[in-house]
Formats: sequence, structure tokens, C-alpha cells
Amino acid sequence: MGIPAERIERLFALAREAVVDNEYDRAREYVARARRIAERNRCGIPSELSRRACDDCAVYLRPGKTSRVRTRPRRVVVRCRECGATARYPYGGE
Repeated sequence: MGIPAERIERLFALAREAVVDNEYDRAREYVARARRIAERNRCGIPSELSRRACDDCAVYLRPGKTSRVRTRPRRVVVRCRECGATARYPYGGE
């Protein structure tokens, strides 16, 4: 794990803390910085972290607070409460 990956993880942790404190603008800043670091260093954001941020408004998604999570047959549907964007992730195989 390199320095960019450590910084990305730390910024997502700070974004999570900001959402707990109801500071959504600060959480957006942290997610935007993490994405910028990933772009600059061409390392990408791990999928377990990238799924925790809204693709449209960049707010950290915390179930019950900033997002709504529902399960459907063979997929999980995550809807952002800030902008209304929807993401669908597959699960379960045949």
C-alpha cells in the first residue's frame, strides 16, 4: 500500500466523521480530494470505498442518514438522499 492509497483511506474516514457531525459540505470536500489524489496518481479508489460516495454529488453515503439502501433480487439499490441519484450493485451469482 502506497502513500496515495493511505491518503485516500484517511480522507474517506474523515468524510465518514463529517457526515456523523452533519457537515455534508466538508464530507464532499474530502471525497473530492480523495478522487483527485486517485486521478493524479493513477491508482484508483478501491470498490469498497468508491461505493460509499455518490457519483453525482460526491457526498459520503451513510445508510439511513445520507442514503437509502434496498435489496432487490440479485442487486442492491442505493439512493442518495441529497441529490436523488441511484446506484445498483449486483450480488449473488448462479
